[in-house]
Order: sequence, then structure tokens, then C-alpha cells
Amino acid sequence: MNRPLTLASSVAGAVIVALDGTVLTVARPALQRDLHASLAQAQWTGTGYLVAVASLLVFAGRLGDRHGHRRTFAVGMLGFGAVSAALAVAPGVGWVIGLRVVQGVFGALLQPATLGMLRASFPPERLRTPIAVRTAAIGVAAAAGPVVGGALTTEFGWRSVFWVTVVPALLFGALALASREEPRPPADGPLDLPGALLLAVALACLVHTLVTLPGVTWSAPVAVLAGVAFVRHERRTPAPLLPPAAFGRTGRGTTGSRAVGAALGLLVVASAALNGAVFACVYLLQDGLGLTPLHSALLSLPLAVFLVAAAPAAAVLLRRAGARATLTGATTVLAVGLLVLAGASAPGVFCAGFALVGAGFGATMVAATHVVVREASAESAGVAGGLQQTAMNVGPALGVATATVLMDLGAPRSPLLALACATAAAPALCRALPSRPRPAPATRPTGCPAGHPAEGSDATHKDHGAERGPHARSLRDDEVGGRPGG
Repeated sequence: MNRPLTLASSVAGAVIVALDGTVLTVARPALQRDLHASLAQAQWTGTGYLVAVASLLVFAGRLGDRHGHRRTFAVGMLGFGAVSAALAVAPGVGWVIGLRVVQGVFGALLQPATLGMLRASFPPERLRTPIAVRTAAIGVAAAAGPVVGGALTTEFGWRSVFWVTVVPALLFGALALASREEPRPPADGPLDLPGALLLAVALACLVHTLVTLPGVTWSAPVAVLAGVAFVRHERRTPAPLLPPAAFGRTGRGTTGSRAVGAALGLLVVASAALNGAVFACVYLLQDGLGLTPLHSALLSLPLAVFLVAAAPAAAVLLRRAGARATLTGATTVLAVGLLVLAGASAPGVFCAGFALVGAGFGATMVAATHVVVREASAESAGVAGGLQQTAMNVGPALGVATATVLMDLGAPRSPLLALACATAAAPALCRALPSRPRPAPATRPTGCPAGHPAEGSDATHKDHGAERGPHARSLRDDEVGGRPGG
């Protein structure tokens, strides 16, 4: 599979997942009425999928690293499309919930692979543009999903929304299955099944706890116990589920680990802020200000527009300013947007707030994803993709849970203020990110032997622990090094 087809497949997989969630959200009330389901059952058509996909993303990424990202992508896409077709003819709500859980398993297979394929196909210094294209496409899908879902549900019923993803999922899945997988190095040990099970239990229970707040459930202590057991297990096993190479390339010391950890934290904070703010604003606009659903949706359109526009702008900023400056600015813009929404009362102010939130989130998603994927070695790209997708699934659940708890206390604008404060503190994480590399001097100082790193240059950093092979030059650049336009 060549690079254009790889990029198209990655975008298609990300768009299908984004569309699936948004079109079902709009169609859920009609599904509930048609199948005579309770509100809790209707909610579990989304919660069941979320729990399944969040618990398996890292393990699925590890499978891709060992057996090929295109192969796991193909299985995920084909399974996702087949289950979508089955959902369209499901006879009852129990079937819908069960099939959505199965669909979450296939979604977990394809999501890390969409990033793993990019990391395996593009040199690290040229990842900015593919990631920006993928992010922009997700923004378009998120904006179009409610419109498409609403139109289909109104004209053809809720079952029609599941047919949207069937053909593209089967098409791109078949293309990936028919393409030749690149040779992969032999596995460096047995698959860490105990670690995968512990992590799956911890993540599933964490997501379940978040989506059931403010209630107290059994899943909270189980999540803590499973998480502690997973950490202890990973420290002792010779072939961990999360290999060190997933947190930074060989030769980078702890720098890469800190950068990846900070980028994942920023993704959680930003996605929590976005989803919590949208959840709170829906009720603020409709219940508080008396707007119709259509009017409130139109006011939020700047969010999607500026999210899409911010993706290519972030790629340029990454190249020119570096990840640290880009993410510091992006999270600041996001925090300002949340503050504007918290104090908004006029339609124009709401539009401005949504625009700032979209721009800040779009730039954060591109830049933080770039750090996570680029810092990982190609052999651990699937695990890196799984970690990124896990952050993007845990963050929304955390944001909505925070908004729900605060709104239950009777202060409809308090979630926006709380999320703004949390986002305003996010630039502290940016200190662990790589900054723009200093250019090396054009000439070698007098007295320095040939090949000796000149004082004040970054040659020492560039040469130690560098990878060899066709992409070796990329490791002589820092986070945003490389040729312009990459």
C-alpha cells in the first residue's frame, strides 16, 4: 500500500469512527421509542461501545505492532462494517447493545492502526501533514455527523444511520487486506496477555465509573486495584505490553518518555474540556436561554469550522515554532474560549467562544498526536496509537462526567469555569515537550577536530543513539525538525 492510499485508509478509518458516534447520538431518541427501550438501555448503546473500545485500544495496538498494522486495520474495518449492517436489522434493544459492544472490539482494532500505518509509512519528519489531514477530516465528520444523522433518521428511521459506514468500511478493509504488508522484525517475546487483561479491566472500569457519575459504583475500586496490579506486572515482566520504545526512541533517555506522557496528558485535558463544554452548552443554550436545538447547533458551528482550519495551521506552527510553543499557545486559546463561553449571553459571544475552543482543540490534537506518534519507534507505533486513542476516549468521558456532577449542583456555567481552570494549568505540562532545535553553526570553531560536536550546537544530541536506515536523518532533528513542507 503506497503512501497516498495509506493516508486515505487512515483518514477513512478515523472518519468512520467519528461518524458512527455522532449519527447514533442524534438517532438514539428514535431508537428508544421504536424499540420501547428505557433511557438506561438507550444510553448503553453508546456506553457499551465506549467501554469495549477504551479497554482494548492498547492491546489492539500491540497486536498491530506484532502482526502488521494493515492486517489489524483490515480486520477492524471489515468487522466494523459487518456489525454496522447487523445493527441496521437488529430486532431488539438487547441485540443493539450486544452488537455495539462487538463493534467496539473491531473499533479498537482499527483505531490504533490508523496511526500505526502512518508512522510506518511516513518518515518522522513528514508526519505533521498526514496527522493534520486526519485531524481535519475528523472535524468535518464530527460536524457533518449530526446533520447526516438527523436527515436520515427523519426520512428513513434510526436504522438507516448504521448503513452510512458499511460500504466505506468494507471497501477500505478489503483494500488493506489485499495490500502487501511490509516485512516485520520477529517478535521480541511472548504477547503479554496478563498485562493486557489487567489493563483492559482497569480501563473498562475507569470508563464505566466516569459514565455513571455522580453515582458510586463497584467499578471505581476495581479500576484502582487493576491499575496498581498492571503497573506492578509491567515492571516485572520481561516482555511488557507497554514497551519503553512506545514512549521514546532509543537513545533519547527519559526525554522521550516525559514528552509522550505530557502529550497524552494534554490530549486528555483538551478532549475533556471540549466534550464537557459542549455537553454543558447544550443545556445552557436550550434550557437556560430557550433556544431551539437547531439554533443552538448553528451557534456551535464555528467550533467545527475552526477545528478544521486549525489542523493545517498547527502543522505549520510545529515546523516553525516547535511542539512546546505550539501546545502552550493552543491550550491557552482553548482556556480563553472556555472562559468566553462561561460568561457569554449574546449569540455573537457564544460563536466567538466556540471558535476559540475549536481552534485551540484542533491545534492541540494535531500537535500532541504528532509528539506521541513521532517519539515512538516504528516497531511500537501501534501501542503509541493505542495510547493516543485511549486518551481521546477517556478524556470525553471525564469531561462529561465533570459537567454532569457540577450541573447537578445547580450551577449551569460552573463546568465551563472548572474546565477553563484545568485547561489553563495545562501549559505546565508543555515544559516536558521538545522545543524548536537551535540551528547548528555553519562553520566549525577553530581547534575542533573533524567530527567533533561544535560548542553550542545540538550535534551531540543528534548523533548519539541515532537510528540507522532510510529514515536516519530524521533523528538528527528535534520535534519539528526536517525539511519545510514535511
